[in-house]
Amino acid sequence: MIIVTGATGKLGRRVVERLLERVPADRVGVSVRDPGKARDLADRGVRVRQGDFDDPASLVHAFEGAERLLLVSLDRAGEDCVAGHRIAIDAAVKADVGRILYTSQMGAAHDSRFQPCRDHAATEDLLRATGLPWTALRNGFYASSALQFLEAARRTGDIALPADGPVAWTGHDDLAEATAAILTGETRFEGSTPPLTGAAALDLDTIAEIASRVTGRPFTRTVVPDDAYREQILAHGAPSHLADLLLSIFAAARNGEFTAVAPTLAGLIGRAPVPFEALLGRAWTEESATGPAVS
Repeated sequence: MIIVTGATGKLGRRVVERLLERVPADRVGVSVRDPGKARDLADRGVRVRQGDFDDPASLVHAFEGAERLLLVSLDRAGEDCVAGHRIAIDAAVKADVGRILYTSQMGAAHDSRFQPCRDHAATEDLLRATGLPWTALRNGFYASSALQFLEAARRTGDIALPADGPVAWTGHDDLAEATAAILTGETRFEGSTPPLTGAAALDLDTIAEIASRVTGRPFTRTVVPDDAYREQILAHGAPSHLADLLLSIFAAARNGEFTAVAPTLAGLIGRAPVPFEALLGRAWTEESATGPAVS
């Protein structure tokens, strides 16, 4: 059986849908904090069990019978994140899981300027120490993050953000399709995969040009000093740790941590990954059809 954690989230849900295109529903299970949110999956024959990263026993039960387990990384940062992953990995060992696959990130390293990349590196160390077969999916930076950064620019026409560097923005759908292919054994990786990215790494100057093409109106790029950007975030009511986390994305990008591109993702899905221009156009078209963006 293939078990997926976080199956009601952006990536996990997409992975489950791609799995159901490849294998019978009774070969798929999900571990979710709230089984009620996965009721439709249960109705389709997927095994749904409650699994809470703060309740080790629930995870052992949820992982029972897993030949392959997809551990979707937690939306936390720092020791809280790594501690949750440690609990899940220990539960996987107790459940005698055949192989653990973990959604890591390109740029995962102990000396990264981006806290989540340091968390991913620490989690990969935990996987390595289990003695179980494991795969760390070095996913490209989610394009949805770029789209969030661009929300204000969508209204103003000016991409006013800190100094950056090229980033290999990658779509959730392509990553989900590749993950499903790996989970079903079509391709196997031992340890960390090559970067699973689109074909190009883009800086914000290039994205301004892309936005102009997509919308037919001009976009400019203004570099905002880090301190000024941090004050803007705090003025909107965000906590200081979130402001620091967001700023660290730009610091890591300037350091070249997200520039790598590789053909691995294209090979897994059998086609070119959807380029950022198409992802941007699709997102902004869909949002325009449902109403104006709200800041």
